[in-house]
Amino acid sequence: MRRHRPISALNQELYIGLVRLHVLHHAAEEPIFGLGIIQELGRHSYRLGPGTIYPLLHSMERRGWLRSEKRLVDSHHRKVYTATSAGRKALAQARRQVRELFEEMCE
Repeated sequence: MRRHRPISALNQELYIGLVRLHVLHHAAEEPIFGLGIIQELGRHSYRLGPGTIYPLLHSMERRGWLRSEKRLVDSHHRKVYTATSAGRKALAQARRQVRELFEEMCE
């Protein structure tokens, strides 16, 4: 497994759009929840806490990219998020844009 270098808090603002794309990518694959996505992003060197991720999830839901529902997990309720059809369309467009940017940056 490749090790990622930690992303500094100073550069966090630069990467927040990538974080949104990462969240949307995972929510399009399967239901996600706050702590789980914090851990997943941590594997990619993003150091985000609940004070960042939950407002981000809520804002993505308000924009119509995510849908939430409460599920019973181990006798407690957990709010899980999945990508909406609008979220999947936004993700497809973003993938094209990211690919174009990546190709330009790596020329």
